[in-house]
Amino acid sequence: MGRATGVRRGTVLRMHLVASERIKLFSIATPWVCGIFALVAMAFPAAIAALSAGEAHLPPTVASTQFGYQLAMVAVLVLAALAVTSEYHSGTIHGTFQAVPSRTPVLLAKAALVAGYAFVLGEAAAFTAWLVARILAPEADLALDSAADWRIVAGTGPVFAPAAVCGVGVGLLVRYTAGAVAVLVAYPLMAENVVQLIPRAGQAIHRWLPLNAVTKFLSGSGEANAGRDGGNAAVLSDSPLSPGWALAYFGVFAAVLLAAGITKAKRRDA
Repeated sequence: MGRATGVRRGTVLRMHLVASERIKLFSIATPWVCGIFALVAMAFPAAIAALSAGEAHLPPTVASTQFGYQLAMVAVLVLAALAVTSEYHSGTIHGTFQAVPSRTPVLLAKAALVAGYAFVLGEAAAFTAWLVARILAPEADLALDSAADWRIVAGTGPVFAPAAVCGVGVGLLVRYTAGAVAVLVAYPLMAENVVQLIPRAGQAIHRWLPLNAVTKFLSGSGEANAGRDGGNAAVLSDSPLSPGWALAYFGVFAAVLLAAGITKAKRRDA
């Protein structure tokens, strides 16, 4: 009986923590601004690809409708980091940690909430981009008629969710908004490509970097891009993992980064 009561209390506590984090997150402009930016970042390139298809004599593909995914991911990473650093900046994190002294449950609730929002945002942005292209290029073959087509569109949400967890982890490790944003903008847009320039070891390291791996999940071997090199990135991923294992690998990386952030948050003053 006592064990059942403890389980119920734990469930109620987790629900209250998630509700509290939801109120805090959506009471500021950050999730709305980043959400709109992610939608535009996905839809605008899809519209350009559809409208310019006739001039380039290169019909749009399902993959080309998702060309803006990397920039949209940056918005998700920044959103997740700001969900943490804004509390450190305003000082509200003090009250949060006083209410939950162990800190871990509240930080897990924050990560879960941001990841859930990122999942919904990723699905909405990806399907909006695909729909925009279909409307602007009705003659193009943009039907989702294969597993690869569905994965590159519907897979955006499952990618954005662990990406948001990464953002929360970085926010906990850095704590300062400027530093966290700088890391989370520079890494996906530049860092993994720069690694390839390292003599001898660069290519081998790049094969196992997280965003390169998750690109393998989305793009596979380029099936959604009608066999052309590209997909939703300039070059297909050289990760040795299969698409499913690539997503799992990214999820483990996100969990490790979050665990590191929580560990550091528990060891220092708020």
